[in-house]
Amino acid sequence: MIKELDIVMLTHDIREQGLKKGSQGAIIHCYADGQAFEVEFVNDSGKTLALLTLEKADLQLEQE
Repeated sequence: MIKELDIVMLTHDIREQGLKKGSQGAIIHCYADGQAFEVEFVNDSGKTLALLTLEKADLQLEQE
């Protein structure tokens, strides 16, 4: 189950945002249906690269 503040990875490229499969992001909001999420992707300096609404199928929960 994906929840707020979880680290997730993309399951595919999102070229228009410059994000590749495996890019890591943080869940900043979970919608009530549990099928969509607001995800923030940042670079190594902490600058936001993208803030996207993505579906569950777009994400994989990162295993520790």
